[in-house]
Amino acid sequence: MLRYAADLRTLAYLAFTVGLSIVQWNLEQVNPALYVLALFMAVTVAVISHNHNHLGIWKSRSGNLLTSYVISLYYGAPAFVWVPTHNQVHHKLNFGEGDSSRGPKGFKGNHLLSLLVYPSLTGSVQMPEIVGYVRDLRRRNPRAFLLVMSEVVVFFGVMALLFVLDWKKALLFFVIPQQFALFVIQVFNYVQHVEADTGSAWNHSRNFVSPVLNALLFNNGIHTVHHWKPGVHWSETPALHEAHAHLIHPDLLVKSWWGYMARTYLLRPFLPHAARPPAFEPTPTTAREAA
Repeated sequence: MLRYAADLRTLAYLAFTVGLSIVQWNLEQVNPALYVLALFMAVTVAVISHNHNHLGIWKSRSGNLLTSYVISLYYGAPAFVWVPTHNQVHHKLNFGEGDSSRGPKGFKGNHLLSLLVYPSLTGSVQMPEIVGYVRDLRRRNPRAFLLVMSEVVVFFGVMALLFVLDWKKALLFFVIPQQFALFVIQVFNYVQHVEADTGSAWNHSRNFVSPVLNALLFNNGIHTVHHWKPGVHWSETPALHEAHAHLIHPDLLVKSWWGYMARTYLLRPFLPHAARPPAFEPTPTTAREAA
C-alpha cells in the first residue's frame, strides 16, 4: 500500500522511465527526442530517490526495497547512499562548515567553473562517508547491512548484465543518463544553498517557486521547509511553504530556475556593477518566530 495517493505520480514516472529505456534499447538507432526525454526522466528519478529516501513511498519494507532497486538503475547509485551524505550530514549542517556538500569546492567564488566542478568534487568527498556508514552498519545492525548490500548487488549485477548483453547500449542508455542525473541533482543542491545564510533558521536555502518546475519535479524547488521538516511528504510541502514564506528573505524566493542560472553564471561575471546577494539579516519578525 502507498503511504500517499500522490505517489501514484511517482510510480507513473518510474514506469515511464523503465518503459522508455526498454523502447530505446530495442530501437535500431538512437532517437534524439527520446534520448533527451530519457535524460530528463533520469533527473526526475534522482528527485524521486531523494524523496523516497526521506519517506518511503510504500508502507511495507519489501515494497520500498524493491522500489530502491529500480531507482538505483536510473539514478546511478544504490539508493541508500543518501543516508550518510544527505540525511546524516547535509540536513544537520545545512551547507555549513563540516557539510561534505558545502560549496564552492576548488574555488572561492561562486561562478560557472565552480558550479561545473562541484558535483565531481562533492562525490569524491562523500565517498568516505558512504564507506564508513556501510562499515558501521555491518557492526551495529547486520540486518540493515544486508539490505543495503542487496542494493549494491542488484545495482552492479544488473549493470554488469546489461554490459554483457550490449556494452554500447548499456553505456548510452544507462550510464550516461545516470551520470547526467547525478550531476544535475548535485547542481540543484548547490544552487539551493550557495550564497545563502547557512547559519540562519530560515535563510539557509534558496527556493525556486516556479509552478511548472515544481509540478514536474515533485516540488523539489521548495527547499527551506524541507530542511525544517524533512519527513514531510513532497505533496504537502507547498502548503507548508506558503505558511512560512513570510519568514524567508524575498531574494531567496526565486521565480525562475533558468533565469537564476543565466543571471548568476552567464551574466553576472560581465556585470561587475550588478548587485551581489544581500546580507540576509533577519527581520524582527523572522528572528522572533525562528526562535
